Amino acid sequence: MIVLLPHCGFLSETSRMLSIGRALRARGARVRFATHGGPYEGLLREAGEEVDRLAPSLSDERCARFVAELPGVSAGPPKGPLSVEELRAMVPAEAAYLRQHGAEAVVTGFTLSALLSSRVAGIPLVTEHAGSFVPPMMEAGLVPAPLRSPLPLVRWLPRPVRAWLANQGPRRVAGFCTELNVVARELGVEEVPSLAALLMGDLTLVTDVPELTGLAREALEGWTPKTPSAYRKSPRMTYTGPLFAQLDRPIPEHVARFLEGEGPVVYVAITSCTARFVEGVVRAVAASGARVLVAGTLHDLGGLASKRVCVGGVLPSHEIFGRVALGVIAGGQGSVQTALACGTPFVGIPLQPEQDWNVACAERVGAAVRLAPDEASGERMTDSVRRLLASEEARAAAGRARGWLDGIDGAARAADAICAYLGRDPQHRRLDT
Repeated sequence: MIVLLPHCGFLSETSRMLSIGRALRARGARVRFATHGGPYEGLLREAGEEVDRLAPSLSDERCARFVAELPGVSAGPPKGPLSVEELRAMVPAEAAYLRQHGAEAVVTGFTLSALLSSRVAGIPLVTEHAGSFVPPMMEAGLVPAPLRSPLPLVRWLPRPVRAWLANQGPRRVAGFCTELNVVARELGVEEVPSLAALLMGDLTLVTDVPELTGLAREALEGWTPKTPSAYRKSPRMTYTGPLFAQLDRPIPEHVARFLEGEGPVVYVAITSCTARFVEGVVRAVAASGARVLVAGTLHDLGGLASKRVCVGGVLPSHEIFGRVALGVIAGGQGSVQTALACGTPFVGIPLQPEQDWNVACAERVGAAVRLAPDEASGERMTDSVRRLLASEEARAAAGRARGWLDGIDGAARAADAICAYLGRDPQHRRLDT
């Protein structure tokens, strides 16, 4: 039995877990889904999955706060997005569930409590939540200076210093792991020594391709930590290729009619932020003269609707991106890959370090422009949209990226990697706690 434990406060993660679960089942694996709740849990049920709700349940409001308190999103001092009290309740509940169902492994994205419950249950943890924002990229010095740093005052440092911190900082900073480690010590299990370790499991699925990251397959999959004390024991990594949402739902009629209208359409799909932020972005994009389609998701954005602005709900972005001229996204890996798989350039507004890296990878190959969040609702956004709409070079670059991603079944490769990990090396079926 393999348990999939998505954090259903994230649309991208929920859809990824669904894809991995289906691919595992197609390979004969027994699979169960469990969650602590969240606004996107219903997508699993809509897809026909049985979902076990674990205590304590996280309300939609609590999930929104979790997202807001992530490194880089929150402007406050470094801290974990789960409290000690929450972890004290979540970890034993998860561990009991894993034992009850004889779990052989647990697969998760950003359900951080699984870092500990997997150890309590004595089984390996498989993760995909970091995408390709993983330590081998940092140790190779590939991560650029972020547009928005999770650390106070860093924005005022020279760019070379900020780039050095972006690559060295995650394995030297443990502030985001404090709450986890309080509970780890109480339970007598392995601690999480750094932010870099927080980004990884025992097996980390790197859902990307070397052409975009700039790091060769051999370098990633043969990686050994330069400072082992910054990581948990025996980490493994493997490239599995793109893995993004392909929601099985129709395009709403009013959206389809809008897409068939005259003039270029810019698709604004920013889900993990406030409605006010999205509204500012939409107004700046509309000032370019383009028509705008907005993915509404959890936000009430009906007030933006006009002849030139169409507001949808949760949309099948893999069907939308191929029908628009340009995207505007925060930069989650799923959104980046959806745009590039359709050959569509985009403006990225990274709200946290992982998103900054994803957008930077696309920017490096010429298919995107990065904008800082404080520039997203102003003239820089309007100018960037106009420039990309007129750029044949950006469209050609996005087309090349589409070629790199085309034909790769990331979910199948992820399932193959999990099965190989569990089968080829018996001592990794259960871990010493």
